[in-house]
Amino acid sequence: MGQVLRSLIEEEQRRRCATMEGQGEEEFETNAFDSRPDASSSPPPLQDCASASSAAKFPDLAELPPELSLAILSYLKATDLCLAACVWQGLAQDEILWQGLCKEQWGYTTLYGQFHMALVSFRRVYLLLDEGSLSFNADAFRGMEYFFEKGLVKNEPAEIARFFHNTVALNKNQVRRYLDSRRDVLDKLIELHNYEDQFLPKALRKFFLTIQAPNDRGTYLQALLDKFSAQFCKCNPRLGLTTDTVYILCFSLILLSVDLCSPHVKNKMSKREFIRNVRNAIQRPDDDLAGHLYDDIYLRGHIAPAAEV
Repeated sequence: MGQVLRSLIEEEQRRRCATMEGQGEEEFETNAFDSRPDASSSPPPLQDCASASSAAKFPDLAELPPELSLAILSYLKATDLCLAACVWQGLAQDEILWQGLCKEQWGYTTLYGQFHMALVSFRRVYLLLDEGSLSFNADAFRGMEYFFEKGLVKNEPAEIARFFHNTVALNKNQVRRYLDSRRDVLDKLIELHNYEDQFLPKALRKFFLTIQAPNDRGTYLQALLDKFSAQFCKCNPRLGLTTDTVYILCFSLILLSVDLCSPHVKNKMSKREFIRNVRNAIQRPDDDLAGHLYDDIYLRGHIAPAAEV
């Protein structure tokens, strides 16, 4: 859809430019055609036929009902929407379109909920957020200073956590660097996760999709698993699992993932060996649970595929 609209925009620009040039040369063309024999019977140029065909196939958006035109333009990304503004300025600069583009990539910012937001152009907000994201993806701390300075995000743990939780335009490695130094933000971010009625490996994969796992087994990984275990038990009190038990199971799943998925490990851990290791590690072992955990990793792969833990 976006490619079709872009072609339509370019065709409309060429048509309007041709119309403006034609108005200045109208008298010259009339005299030229009068001097040609049977000029009225000659077929139109191929380019004119193509333009006529395109015009018949793609009507001018300005002639359509506004709600339909906006629905069509909503398929465009920011770059194509700026291009469309060269032809349909009033439509392509509509605040609804730019608000949708903002919230598609940055689902939450402190600025959205402020009372003076009605006086701010969402097109300008998009440009500020895009600039801030580029800075963040190069250096997380410099990027966050930009967001704070422009009033896009308030420098409070809960606000930063909600911003991270609802944003897809930020580099996960840079988010990890920032969270490693701001454990207060990490606490608030994990509180936003809901793992109710989810199998432990599925919940842990979801966790590592949001918060990238580190490349080592240092204190940051331990802090992540500790906070995840507490949140998992909070969401699933009926399971009767303690945070220590979930913590041990999570670490066991990570080690099993490395063992089964790494090409450097020749002698893979068997299901019986995994069950025996879990039985020796936790106070109230459940062999059936351990067996299901092994099967999940064996069939679905690494628990944190983006990391080399």
